[in-house]
Order: sequence, then C-alpha cells, then structure tokens
Amino acid sequence: MTAEFLQFLFSGITIGSAYALVALGFSIIYNASHVINFAQGEFVMLGGMSTVFLIAMGFPYAIAAFIAVLITIGIGLLLEKLAIEPARDSSVVTIIIITIGASIFLRGVAQIVLDKQFHALPSFTGDDPIIVGGATILPQSMWVMFGTGCLVAVLWYFFSRTILGKAMLATAYNRLAAQLVGVNTRMVLLLSFGLAAMLGSVGGILIAPLSATYYEVGIMLGLKGFCSAILGGLGNFLGAVVGGLVVGVAEAMGAGYISSEYKDAIAFVLILLVLFFMPQGLLGRGGTERV
Repeated sequence: MTAEFLQFLFSGITIGSAYALVALGFSIIYNASHVINFAQGEFVMLGGMSTVFLIAMGFPYAIAAFIAVLITIGIGLLLEKLAIEPARDSSVVTIIIITIGASIFLRGVAQIVLDKQFHALPSFTGDDPIIVGGATILPQSMWVMFGTGCLVAVLWYFFSRTILGKAMLATAYNRLAAQLVGVNTRMVLLLSFGLAAMLGSVGGILIAPLSATYYEVGIMLGLKGFCSAILGGLGNFLGAVVGGLVVGVAEAMGAGYISSEYKDAIAFVLILLVLFFMPQGLLGRGGTERV
C-alpha cells in the first residue's frame, strides 16, 4: 500500500510541477495586466515541438532546447507587441478573446510548419528507474521537479532582489502608482509575456520525454495550469506552485484509486469547489472595497 501511494505521489508531483510552471505564467501576466493569457499552453507546446524538430535538423540536444526557448520567448514578445499592446485600451474580456484567438492561430501554424504527429524527446539522463520505498521514479521525473524548483528559486530572486523584478511587483500592486514613480508599465507587460513564454517552453521541454508532445498538447495543459493558478490564488506566485502540485497530486490519486477515466475532470472539480467556498484561492488575498 505504501509503495502504491508513493508511486501515485511521485507521478502527481511530476505532472503537478509542469502545471505549476504554466500557472506561474498565468500569474505573471495577470499581475502585469489583469489579463488571462489563454495562449499560455501553446508556449508549452512550442517549447517541446521546437526542440524535437531542431534535434531532427541536427542540433545537439542542449543547443536545440536553448534555441527552442529563445524562439518561444520571441513568439511571446511578438504576441504582446502585435496583439495585446494595440488593444491595451480595450476591455479585459476583449483582450482575453484576443489571447484565445492567438492560441488557435499558434496551433494552426504549428501543425502547418511542424506537423500533426506525436513526438517524444529522449530522456536527459537515461530511463533506468530509481527505486524509492518500493516505488519507482524515472530520472526525467527528477529533472522535472528539479527544473521547476530551480525556476521558482530564480523567479523568487528576480522579484525580490532586482530592480526590474520589483518594478513588475509594483505594477502588479498599483499600476498607476508605478507609472507615477517612473516605471515603464508597457515594458513590464512585454517582459511578463517573455517570462511566461520562457516558463511554458521550459515546462514543455522537461515533460516531453515523459509524455508525447504534439500541436494540441497545450490545450489541456493550459486549462489545468489555469485551474492551478485559480486554486492557489490568481496572481500569487507561491499559490501557483502550490495549486499546480495540489492539482497534480489530486489527479494522480484520483486516477490511481478511483478511475483514470475521471483524471481530467478532477482539476475542474477542484476549481469549482474553490470558486464556491474560497473564491480568492488557497493563498490568495480577499478583496476589499472602500465605499
């Protein structure tokens, strides 16, 4: 029983780490603009798919992954400059619809420029499983958890120790006040899309050796990352990580102990429960209004 529990737990933490990276992307862009970027899942797809095809072109693994991240960051920046910035004075709903359209556009381009086939990247350090308490964990799962942990640590340092990171936090807390003290909020929004694209692409590269990547892989990952962000408290970085892990573990436990048929429904059940009973999320702050 213990080994079975550990097996489900390891599986849940692995996929939950990927959800956490997607949720962090949602939170970063939401903090900068109060917009939900529903193209976030496509950044995951672009990271994995671009790496696959760069390797097929003859690039070494590490260089292909690095270039894939740069390509995805570039697409994220173009999305902000060409689609979001021209509509900056529009309503939030309009901008959200724009991101949905961008998501559909990116999937269409991916299936034309790349292809519609399923692809898997080779594992970073082999496929020999590691035995822990009777359960097995693949080395690639360790890479997913380690990579997520490193990215979270880098983001913590960036937002708490650098001027640019503090400018992004200032914009999140009060956009007008940040503008009044000289923060270039347009640049902050551009940077937020670049950071979100980077997180998504790295997540796509990390999980591609464990599960196949293809042009529609970002749809469900994006939705579950959004559920994770809502669960943890939209805009809360620690909440995004906690939400991703909770969704991943709940999904793995539900699939293991109940039925795998309900695996994809668990995240949406969780988000409904949170919206009913804790609308601010697990770590979100309750809103106040002065009247």
